[in-house]
Amino acid sequence: MENHVVEHSYTAEDIQVLEGLEAVRKRPGMYIGSTSEKGLHHLVWEIVDNGIDEALAGYATDIDVRVDQENIVTVEDNGRGMPTGIHEKTGISTVETIFTVLHAGGKFGGGAYKVSGGLHGVGASVVNALSEFLEVTVYNEGKVYFIRFENGGKAVAPLKVIGSCDPQKHGSVVRFKADPTIFTETTRYSHDVLRDRLRQIAFLNKGIRILFQDEREGEKNHEQVFLYSGGLREYVAFLNKNKQVIHEDIVYCEGEEEGIEVEVAMQYNDGFVPNIYSFCNNINTVEGGYHEDGFKLALNRVINNYAKENNFLKKDEEGLQGDDVREGLTAIISIKHPDPQYEGQTKTKLGNSEVRKIVSNIFGAQLERFLLENPDQAKIIIEKAMVASKARLAAKKARELTRRKGALEISSLPGKLADCSSKDASISEIYIVEGDSAGGSAKQGRNSKYQAILPLRGKILNVEKARLHRIFDNAEIRSMITAFGCGVGNEVDTSKLRYHKIVIMTDADVDGAHIRTLLLTFFFRFLKPVVEQGYVYIAQPPLYKVQKGNQVRYAYSDDELERVKTDLGSERLNIQRYKGLGEMNPEQLWETTMDPEVRTLIQVTVDDAMDADEAFEMLMGDEVEPRRKFIVENAHFVKNLDI
Repeated sequence: MENHVVEHSYTAEDIQVLEGLEAVRKRPGMYIGSTSEKGLHHLVWEIVDNGIDEALAGYATDIDVRVDQENIVTVEDNGRGMPTGIHEKTGISTVETIFTVLHAGGKFGGGAYKVSGGLHGVGASVVNALSEFLEVTVYNEGKVYFIRFENGGKAVAPLKVIGSCDPQKHGSVVRFKADPTIFTETTRYSHDVLRDRLRQIAFLNKGIRILFQDEREGEKNHEQVFLYSGGLREYVAFLNKNKQVIHEDIVYCEGEEEGIEVEVAMQYNDGFVPNIYSFCNNINTVEGGYHEDGFKLALNRVINNYAKENNFLKKDEEGLQGDDVREGLTAIISIKHPDPQYEGQTKTKLGNSEVRKIVSNIFGAQLERFLLENPDQAKIIIEKAMVASKARLAAKKARELTRRKGALEISSLPGKLADCSSKDASISEIYIVEGDSAGGSAKQGRNSKYQAILPLRGKILNVEKARLHRIFDNAEIRSMITAFGCGVGNEVDTSKLRYHKIVIMTDADVDGAHIRTLLLTFFFRFLKPVVEQGYVYIAQPPLYKVQKGNQVRYAYSDDELERVKTDLGSERLNIQRYKGLGEMNPEQLWETTMDPEVRTLIQVTVDDAMDADEAFEMLMGDEVEPRRKFIVENAHFVKNLDI
């Protein structure tokens, strides 16, 4: 790891005090987003970010994260150790100030850190306020310091020296337990969420060693080490591991301009979907921003220039467009910025306009050099973009057919759609149903005021393996795009969506699961904002109808069937196993699966686009072995399916 040691002090004077801590426990959502599982994990990231800041400043090389049997988290770094001197403004130790005063930290103007990770920067004090207890141990100049906080962040006693250590040992250890009276939903951390984010942080900060230990019962991989000297190069290779790459070398660029560090890695695969992920100070800017704009501008400019100068394109021929040069591209853009400004709906869009030119300059120059030095690989990249260009023109013709003439022009809606009478999208629902018999039952059983039914015939196209013109030629896909009315691909506008609940309703068997996955793949690839904004749901039809005399009960799982049997008594029960939705009459379908008063809908969410991309690539792509492994590992989840 290259240590860029910044000549700044890190003493009591560097810690600014801005405001008090009282409000955090009253309104935790303001500080950590929510008190759900996501907010719980946010506590860990705040403390880990402090260790990463020490590493970015050139002082720490190792960060250890441990979760014990009681979901107590310990985060240790080998940085300088938090300042232990008395803080001039608060009159208490600086460690206590950091953990009891909101926005007291080296990130707010003291000059201790040039660049700071994290999105909110609410810091250690918020973690302390929302913990049942929190302990800090500091190793510094041969001494071991300790302080413990309880009861919503109050120090049990002032910071004190509890022993001595090797003068060479330095760093900080924070150990805390989330407060169950705040995190009422759960205080159990997800192994996978912690592992994936820690691995991501290691990819984004080459040379930093992160040790993850999960000591809880039943957790696999108790100890994992993440250390990537190749940084983003290794990240792109990891994301492309289930894909067929088309050129050998990963394009890698790095540079610094005006105090802003830029790092980019990219490689093309034989797929059709671009996967471009951008980060600022280790935060995934899922809504993009100026750093992503600068990357796309440079990519387009450099590839078009190369294509023309090397006679792939005639001088007067129309150039390749952005979609053409990004087809099948996996890319990571990571910048480190001393003063990031975020905007957008979820504060994950980078708004610093100066970044566009800087990224464009640094990446553009190094991509140009790569193409000139690797003509064989350059030829493969240009030819892929040119094939994509031809497919785009063919898709354009097909896409025209999917566009609706006007927002409510019924003539343009698909013939098999049984629309609802309401024009209020916020209460309207559309059920995507496979097969005519289920479609017939659904049409008769629905509430036609606000429930629309669109039956599909057979399995839709696997969009993971098809070019655009084939996708837009597919009748079932065209029917859905037309019915939804919000556009497709880059043109999606969710304000024009005609239904605020899109419900996938398929049989509870292997075929139904396959159709559901095909539909979700299409939604994720071509209607991504519709999924991200929570408009897509999966219906849960019952597996069993249990009748005893006049009593009728439905069971949605094998476990529930056992409970129903116990409730009703097992004698002379008539148990019907539903093989498909078509076996239910309209009344049964309404009262089990479509009536908002009793139905169960699962909302489809995308917490991590990279995980979702990997899952769809694995399930629907060309590589057989990863898919086989996934099915074997997850077989216990599908015991309710007819196999």
